[in-house]
Amino acid sequence: MPSLVAAALLELSGCYAIWLWARDHRSPAWVGVAAVLLLLFAWSLSRAPAAFAGRAFAAYAGVYLVGALAWLILVDRHRPDPWDLLGATLGLLGALIIVYGPHRQG
Repeated sequence: MPSLVAAALLELSGCYAIWLWARDHRSPAWVGVAAVLLLLFAWSLSRAPAAFAGRAFAAYAGVYLVGALAWLILVDRHRPDPWDLLGATLGLLGALIIVYGPHRQG
């Protein structure tokens, strides 16, 4: 799970670097920062403790939702509404079912 949290932080940071460049008209150097962060994101996601990439990606989706709402609060300084919280809860629950459900072997 720590690799999934790291992946979410790296992806959110990399995408935010692009946001700063494209939406806030910051220096093109932010694109380079984004590239490095997004490469590190992909590497950390590949460290997820799952037997199949698809399940690792599904688990990551739930962690990403929660991370994105934390980003909304901590970076954007905006409070999530009940629909944000419900959506993140359902997404995380779905990811947990995919990862920890009683799957067939093979």
